[in-house]
Amino acid sequence: MSWTRGALAVFAVGVLLLTGPAACDSGDGGGPEAGSSAGPVGKLLDTTDEEGRRYREVGAGHAPEVGIEVQPEADESWDVRLTVRGFTFSPEGTEGEAAAGRGVARLFLDGDHVARLRGPRYRLAADLVPRGTHQLTVRLYADDDTVWAADGEPVESTADITASGAGPTGATQPEQAGGRDGTELAADR
Repeated sequence: MSWTRGALAVFAVGVLLLTGPAACDSGDGGGPEAGSSAGPVGKLLDTTDEEGRRYREVGAGHAPEVGIEVQPEADESWDVRLTVRGFTFSPEGTEGEAAAGRGVARLFLDGDHVARLRGPRYRLAADLVPRGTHQLTVRLYADDDTVWAADGEPVESTADITASGAGPTGATQPEQAGGRDGTELAADR
């Protein structure tokens, strides 16, 4: 009978070694939301973005990454292409809760919100970009509208764009973003 207890003890130690300290929950309900160490879904920080959305800190090994490339088009619009790593765009209708490496991207032109994206491509209308050099920033958000962050900084990327043609001299309001013919772009829906 003593070999059975010994085998169970070895089994229990093996399970603890394989699952690590995460398997030993203190029962206090404290998970990443309560401020423990950042895991795949992260922990909420007191830091917020310009619109008051809290940062969701994830460890370096779990942090998504985003890159942005912008090319001018013949009609003076801009082709915006995002590259992501460790991130999946959520489809329309996804529940509003954070899941590791999932969510939406938001585009900002000179700090003003332009679009919410559920995919890696977007066409930025020419009438949104007045003559001059501007910064187009993409930032990743979880489905609960928290900002994905690593090392206390938002997961984002910025590209400079310069409109030099005989284009407009003032930007329209972001809520008017859409196709040149006034139709709403798929990324704005």
